Amino acid sequence: MSDTPSYIIKIPARRVEWPTVILTIAIYGGFLALTFWWQSLPIVIVALAGGWLIAWQGSLQHEVIHGHPTGNQHINDAIGSIPLSLWLPYPVYRESHLDHHRDEHLTDPIEDPESSYFTRTTWERLGRVGKRLAHWNTTLLGRLTIGPAVMLVSFLAQEMRLLRAGEPGRARIWTVHMISVAAVLFWGTVICGMPFWLYFFGFVYLGAALTRLRSYAEHRYAEKHEERTAIVENSHLFGLLFLYNNLHVLHHLKPGISWYRLPSVYRSNREALIGTNGGLVYNSYWDIARRFFLKPHDGITHPKHS
Repeated sequence: MSDTPSYIIKIPARRVEWPTVILTIAIYGGFLALTFWWQSLPIVIVALAGGWLIAWQGSLQHEVIHGHPTGNQHINDAIGSIPLSLWLPYPVYRESHLDHHRDEHLTDPIEDPESSYFTRTTWERLGRVGKRLAHWNTTLLGRLTIGPAVMLVSFLAQEMRLLRAGEPGRARIWTVHMISVAAVLFWGTVICGMPFWLYFFGFVYLGAALTRLRSYAEHRYAEKHEERTAIVENSHLFGLLFLYNNLHVLHHLKPGISWYRLPSVYRSNREALIGTNGGLVYNSYWDIARRFFLKPHDGITHPKHS
């Protein structure tokens, strides 16, 4: 098979992708409605819907990073820049995610910002408690429970180091971000009267946990970088939540394909795609849970840095 995935259907770009525009209205409109009328709903429903919307917006942000839904990236970035999740500045996410798409470096803990592996040096510095938490975080249950906290603390500690080091442009990014966060919290806690604890745990933390479900088994080290990206089939509900990023190898091969076209393109090229990624296929997220709920998905240190 050729290294170039020429078998993937080339889909002409549209000036405006209206399904994504409608999705954008649904996400932000749903957020405004849920936060405004939250007191009329059971807390459990508020938390579940809030977590879904935050994770859904994360999927939308991922979509706009790759040039959707318009041909104007400034408009696309504006769509993704509202910090409903509070903790992640969109420009930082955009930069790190585009770095992640250098597929030759996938899973490398030094080169890939989204790698879950440790280098041996970093691993040895963790200490007893850190190593226990890291081991727990390699299981699906750990990734869904402590995973969001580990992600938030690690990310904020790294950003603090960059700010202290005077990383060019970082202070401006965080200043704009914090002003936007203040606006989101003013809407939710002052105008709508929602307690901060409910917004944080029901919206932010649960939304991050759902996102960690998506990313949990997306990548695994292999000698060939084409075989480091997984496919999760038969995931209709989570597929919609993740905007079909569960068909992850297709996304890495052709990140320009719109989310609503991914399933049909995948079906038309299924055998070739599975051949490309070496058969790294899971039969739904229930299959992932069955295999890894209390077991590690992979080794904790990267084979090239161990």
